[in-house]
Amino acid sequence: MTFRISTIKNYLMLVLIFTTPLSLVGKEKPKNKVLKLGVIGLVHDHVNWILNRQKEDVKIVGIVETNENAILNYKKKYSLPDSIFFKSYKELYKNTSLDAVSAFNPTKEHLNVVRYFAPKGIPIMVEKPMATSIDDAQEMADLVKKYKVPLLINYETSWYESTYEAKKLFDSGRFGSITKMVFNTGHPGPQEIGCTPEFLEWLTDPVLNGAGALTDFGCYGANIATWMLKGQTPTSVSCIAKQTKPDRYPNVDDDTTIILEYPNKQVVIQASWNWSHNRKDMQIYGSNGYVDCQNANTMIILENEVKGPKKHIPNKISRHLKDPFRLLYEVVFENKTIEPFSLYSVENNLIVSKILSLAKVASKSQTSKKW
Repeated sequence: MTFRISTIKNYLMLVLIFTTPLSLVGKEKPKNKVLKLGVIGLVHDHVNWILNRQKEDVKIVGIVETNENAILNYKKKYSLPDSIFFKSYKELYKNTSLDAVSAFNPTKEHLNVVRYFAPKGIPIMVEKPMATSIDDAQEMADLVKKYKVPLLINYETSWYESTYEAKKLFDSGRFGSITKMVFNTGHPGPQEIGCTPEFLEWLTDPVLNGAGALTDFGCYGANIATWMLKGQTPTSVSCIAKQTKPDRYPNVDDDTTIILEYPNKQVVIQASWNWSHNRKDMQIYGSNGYVDCQNANTMIILENEVKGPKKHIPNKISRHLKDPFRLLYEVVFENKTIEPFSLYSVENNLIVSKILSLAKVASKSQTSKKW
């Protein structure tokens, strides 16, 4: 007996249909993976970033918190069920299936997060800065290297289109070599802008935060400068840390200037809780002009003194650069690597931690500290 080719094809189609599970008939292919995320802490107001995130590629499977006020506030604000709350890292790990954790607890406790989750092979992201001291940062770096676990440090300015455009412009050579960078970061003050009491409690604690504005906002300029300079370290660090509002912030600085000296260039970081308004801007000066990043996507450049400054529109950046949780997703599921000395990297943030540690010492001694 002979069969036509079309008959054979029809037969095979019937076999495929009747041997396919009913659960798949008429349905699309399985969707992409979902990152099962553990949230460590609710006492950092940046936690709203993940709680407000309306995307299905990341799902919060558990939250570790013991502060009852924070728990009640966020339960009410986001209609969170009791079932996702845990009192300890151990409870979270034993009762959920984790792909990664993201820390929104006091900076001093970042080390404990790494101590617990790195040996278990769980990727970690912490809020800036990496640690309150270079010693803690180095231990974190040693742990993630030993257990081969990704560790990301998240800065808001790492999402800015202007940040990446500035580096691209200087890497192109259009503005010559960098001679000076000035970073202006901060706001009128954490009390003044309405930070939660739970956040204020540790943010204004010299142990839990490491300092005041010095660590809270000094880290931004140190992070971007280290990236722009491809991991180059300063030769010396100077710092003036002041208390302009000792009645509000009696235990920490609230207005700090850090100066980093490099061969043939200087970085000035003005970190303050005493600005008239919120600001995260930077000016980068080269031998042939300057780039002024006024916010996340507004830029002014000058290449010709006669023509004067002009507006510059930064290029759009990829999804993972604008969304740290998407970046974490790609690190976990797509083997995306964090380049050494890039903004989220451990290598960069070890330098940041040393800069901040030396700045604290320099502010007390009122002398610059050699690297």
